[in-house]
Amino acid sequence: MTTVAGAGCTLTDLRVALTGSDVDVVDEIDIELRPGEVVGLVGESGSGKTTAGTALLGYARHGAVIERGSLVFEGQDVLAMSWEQVRPIRGMKIAYVPQDPGAALNPAIRIGRQIVELLELHGIGTAEERLAGARAGLREVGLPDDDEFLARYPHQLSGGQVQRVALAMAFLPRPKVLVLDEPTTGLDVTTQGMVLRTMAELCRSYQVAALYVTHDLAVVANIADRVAVMYAGRIIELGPREVMFSQPAHPYTRALLDAIPHLARARALTGIPGSTPGPGRRPSGCRFHDRCEYVQDRCRETEPRDVRVGQDHTAKCVRVGEIGSWDINRGNVADTDPHKERDIILTVEDLHVSYGRTEVVHGVDFDVARAEVVALVGESGSGKTTISRCIGGLHGEWTGAVTFDGRALGKGARARSVEERKRIQYIFQNPYLSLNPRLTIAQIVARPMELFGIARGRAARDKVVELLEAVALGPTVLDLRTDRLSGGERQRVAIARALAAEPDLLVCDEITSALDVSVQGSIVALLEDLRKTRGISMLFVTHNLALVRSIAARVQVLSAGELVESGFVVEVLDSPRHEYTRQLIGNSPTVA
Repeated sequence: MTTVAGAGCTLTDLRVALTGSDVDVVDEIDIELRPGEVVGLVGESGSGKTTAGTALLGYARHGAVIERGSLVFEGQDVLAMSWEQVRPIRGMKIAYVPQDPGAALNPAIRIGRQIVELLELHGIGTAEERLAGARAGLREVGLPDDDEFLARYPHQLSGGQVQRVALAMAFLPRPKVLVLDEPTTGLDVTTQGMVLRTMAELCRSYQVAALYVTHDLAVVANIADRVAVMYAGRIIELGPREVMFSQPAHPYTRALLDAIPHLARARALTGIPGSTPGPGRRPSGCRFHDRCEYVQDRCRETEPRDVRVGQDHTAKCVRVGEIGSWDINRGNVADTDPHKERDIILTVEDLHVSYGRTEVVHGVDFDVARAEVVALVGESGSGKTTISRCIGGLHGEWTGAVTFDGRALGKGARARSVEERKRIQYIFQNPYLSLNPRLTIAQIVARPMELFGIARGRAARDKVVELLEAVALGPTVLDLRTDRLSGGERQRVAIARALAAEPDLLVCDEITSALDVSVQGSIVALLEDLRKTRGISMLFVTHNLALVRSIAARVQVLSAGELVESGFVVEVLDSPRHEYTRQLIGNSPTVA
């Protein structure tokens, strides 16, 4: 057991199992949360982070049950209480902020009313005091407290505003413990920075013990006091933030850190081979041994226990102290040469884009060379996706000129030739929505070949196998449907489908924003290999500047539909000229 003295909330020996079986979802979980401290809980999807986090509220999802463990809070074991006893504690003393706050807010009720109802539910104050409390709570998270804002519905707020409303509602009852489940996933760096600063300040001010669940290690490096790393249902390393990011002891922690892009230098990103084994599929011995580069026979046979590495620092690994030191600069590569000759394939000139009568992009100019990655970056609403949709033929209300390989492109896919549609392929942000759930993977990937007359029948299936191997999936998924795949695997299928058309330009719209760092590393490595071996050009839409440093040669910085800075990545990120660019860089979480 990992334990440290003096805590307001201590979770000990937690085991959550699938209902009616002995298959564990998480096991042997020990976390101690101290007042005013933020503990980061990190790991890949499927590692059990959310299950461990929601257990702090005495809750297990449908199909699972809390089988063992204790949660000592204010001298009582919450996990031993009846649901009637636990219910008043949830929200009042132990609060939860979900990954999608929009799903937690009622779309049919105004913001002000929802906050007041929360205080009514907990029996806090009079009607006048509740309204005053709602206004004060909004001010605490940097939001307006006037009647106009209180009268808005959730859909009338930006993603960052909705997230801060959720934070205000969590903090208003003055809880002692706060569980934050991926609260900034998908937010741009400016909004993310604002939400993180607000959260950290409120935790310190009110001495709230917080558990921050995330797959983004760069965020944890900037806000957490201690870091717990989960893998396959167990905490495999726990220690102070500074130690975890400079002297990681477990091979899994090192592999995660190796997959993180750095804002200050370009890196050859890599993923972790294989995937996190789910409940019922976890190997004996060390659960990471089948993906570990340091594996020995004893790792397959011996289930590791906690080994003390240093003060407050433990790791579950039989080879602690044997695998040498870790270097944060491992994987660094040279930036793209700014003087390299460029062969232009796409030119965008004086692009103005409208939605109805509202112009949202104002006179944008840039170009993309063959076998080059150009990044479009900026806050949400800056026009990144709108521009990419125009280039991909998905939006037709624009003026200006978009020239591809010397020929002007029409305004929309129907105004373009079959060859032009074939050569420019769009990869969407959300692989859960962009792939037809009724088709098999083989049918999804083969469809572009059939549409563009590339291949049919047996030849198409052989080509599908080749493409799936190129994106590190292989023929085993051919006859599966998308519900059998993880998010990262679905995104690989989306890439394979785009490659099936044999394109010259890929338009990648935030394709790694919701992926684990390890999966992101694999996707980036794949795209880099495609660029080098097939000469494919890419327009890469993202809000992750650190990722831009590792994947792109040039970057275009957008603000409110205007291009405010443009140039080679090394020049823009090392010597930004525009204040907006400097603001984006300043708000970007960094590991080093």
